[in-house]
Amino acid sequence: MSASTITKGIVLSICILLPFSAEALEILTDKHGNTSSQPLSLPYAFYNESFGLAAGYVYGVVGKPQPQSSLLGTVMAGSQGSAMGFLIGKDLRLPWSERLFLDPVISVGYFRENDLYIDGNAEYANSRSGSNDSDADDYVVGNGWDNFFRLKFKYLLPVGEGKDTIITYHKIDRGLPIQEKAFQFSFNPFTSGKSFLEMKPFYRSQSVESDTLDRDIQTNGIDTGLYWDNRDFGPNPSQGFSARFKVSRDFGGLDSSGSWTNMDGEIDAYFSLGKIRNFRQQVLALNVWTSYSPSWSVQPDGTIANRPPAYTGSTLGGIWRMRGYPSQRFSDKAAIYYGAEWRLIPEWNPFTKSEWLQRYVGVQWLQIVPFAEIGRVSPSWNLEDLHQDMKWSLGVGIRAWAKGIVARIDTAYSDEDFKIQMMVGHPFQF
Repeated sequence: MSASTITKGIVLSICILLPFSAEALEILTDKHGNTSSQPLSLPYAFYNESFGLAAGYVYGVVGKPQPQSSLLGTVMAGSQGSAMGFLIGKDLRLPWSERLFLDPVISVGYFRENDLYIDGNAEYANSRSGSNDSDADDYVVGNGWDNFFRLKFKYLLPVGEGKDTIITYHKIDRGLPIQEKAFQFSFNPFTSGKSFLEMKPFYRSQSVESDTLDRDIQTNGIDTGLYWDNRDFGPNPSQGFSARFKVSRDFGGLDSSGSWTNMDGEIDAYFSLGKIRNFRQQVLALNVWTSYSPSWSVQPDGTIANRPPAYTGSTLGGIWRMRGYPSQRFSDKAAIYYGAEWRLIPEWNPFTKSEWLQRYVGVQWLQIVPFAEIGRVSPSWNLEDLHQDMKWSLGVGIRAWAKGIVARIDTAYSDEDFKIQMMVGHPFQF
């Protein structure tokens, strides 16, 4: 998906990631230990092929309604007829449990001129859209609604750091934590990091209408998983690693278009490379992700039964993985991905020269990020197949710490396209 999906990606990433990546459960204070909420209230404008000339408004607050939680909402509409609204809460502690937290998400949108990498293009009737060797023009264009909600429940297990500490406090100086003691790292989850049990009921409904295609896709089910956060600082890690394993299941009930199962796992690692001249911080960030759908079944007539929708499962392309390709450019039964980023924070920060601007955006640092990615999808989870004819993406990003939120613009190049991806939060372990 290109124009409209990129726009949706901007909003989805702003709202899904918010100020913290994954389940950090952290409270940020100033260097004196004082806490305060950090509101972000901004109108914005943009232009693309789907929305045309568009305007929106975003409001978010860090540290409300609870010190560790966040709230954010945004609405946007364009001259071409596309519109979207989004509301999310993050790290909301439920009143009946000290260790149970909730991340709710609600999204409603209507989009025009969607580029969808699904079967239906008559010029490519003998190939499957989204496969690793599929043509870049094998997509359909249509209008339609895309609505979803999810309720992610996460329970902090009483092991490792989570045994005695539920909420971690970080003193911040110009957007970086003040290291008052050495980071305690271990490969044993019973002595290091925070471990979470996750359960996420979800629902999504997507409709596509065009001259040649009229399709409605609904999915509902539950994600269950285990996440181990063994990093020093969730919003912008410099040491440690985290790991997640997740199983997603649509049981085929209610109005689901069909049942399916998907499994995926992800590991990211961070290595502090120390300070160099004119730079406050440099970090090497690495990521490995893989996915497999055991329910995916090719029928005698070539159709596929019990597959996850193209927007979930073993999917590559867009703002998360393979940023040089359109969103969900590739999808199949299995996938693998490798990513590497060199994150550099210079001493230079031009925003400090404007007190008026800083009142609204509060940028504490800029970050320069060269990155490289490789990956591919495959009809089977086989290491040899997954490492042949891999796709690649190279790019550089500019990121900023603005009122507790990491905002980013990534430019990426691939053998098919050049993309500018705008989003919030680092891409790994979103």
